[in-house]
Amino acid sequence: MPSLQPFLRNAMLLSVMVLSACAPAIEPDAARVYRMGDRVQVGALVYNVFEDHWKAQLGDGVDARVPKDRILLLRLSIVNSGSSEAMVPTLNLVDDSGQAYAEQANGDQVPQWLGYLRRVKPAENLQGNVAFDVPPKHYILRVGDENSQKTRNIDIPLNFTSDMPELPTARQ
Repeated sequence: MPSLQPFLRNAMLLSVMVLSACAPAIEPDAARVYRMGDRVQVGALVYNVFEDHWKAQLGDGVDARVPKDRILLLRLSIVNSGSSEAMVPTLNLVDDSGQAYAEQANGDQVPQWLGYLRRVKPAENLQGNVAFDVPPKHYILRVGDENSQKTRNIDIPLNFTSDMPELPTARQ
C-alpha cells in the first residue's frame, strides 16, 4: 500500500501556493518614509512639503493666537494628477510614540492658509500652509489619497531654526 506522506506534503504545498497567490499585494511605498522636499504621490494626489516653521503664537497683541503647545506650520503643495476633481483628506502628524495630531481646522492668523476642506481640480496646484498645535519634537506627516484608503509618510525632523519669540531683557 502506497504511503500518504508524499500526497499530503504535495497537497499542503499546493494549498500554501494558492493562498499566497490570493493574498493582497503589499505596496512597496506604503512602509517607506519620504523626506521633506520629496515628491510623494498617493493615488492621484502629489504632495511636496517645502519647509516647516515653529511659532510660539500667530499674530501680535490682543488678537494673537496662542497655542496649547506650539504652532507648527508646514508649507506644502498638493497637485491633482488625476482626471477628475478630488478632495484632499485632512493631514495628521504622528510622533515617535504613535500619538496622532490632526491639523488645525481654524486658519485664523495662519499666513497663506491652505484651508481645511480642499477640493483640487485636475492638474490644479494648491500651495500654502497647514497648522498643527503640537509639542516641539520629531514627527511623521501622514498624507492620504483622494479616497482616504492609502497613506504615505513624510519625515518632519525637529528644526531649531524656527521663529522663537524674543525675550525681554532686564534694564540696568
